[in-house]
Amino acid sequence: MSAQDQIRETIEKNDVVLFMKGTKMMPQCGFSSRVAGVLNYMGVNFADVNVLADADIRQGIKDFSDWPTIPQLYVKGEFVGGCDIVTEMALSGELDTLFETKGVTFDKDAANKIREANG
Repeated sequence: MSAQDQIRETIEKNDVVLFMKGTKMMPQCGFSSRVAGVLNYMGVNFADVNVLADADIRQGIKDFSDWPTIPQLYVKGEFVGGCDIVTEMALSGELDTLFETKGVTFDKDAANKIREANG
């Protein structure tokens, strides 16, 4: 199976996927850590794909999304963005709206606490 096929299958089989450096329990870069931290804090169930474990996946996800950086967040098959975009969306409430629209379970109180702490 090609890297593109693996990526497509992972995105199709999981409601929320984070392609990241490291894992959600042990991120290996600050940007990946921030996005995983937001998702973990908000109680979002997500699949993590460690791009450091497979060079083909690491390059393949950049080609797949036409986005040059890692991490990359997908929700219900839709590319959302990287660290800056996810952070902005969390602070503005757009991430809540996206999860609500897509039917992804998350902790609304935790999302509000993120905004309160950074407001």
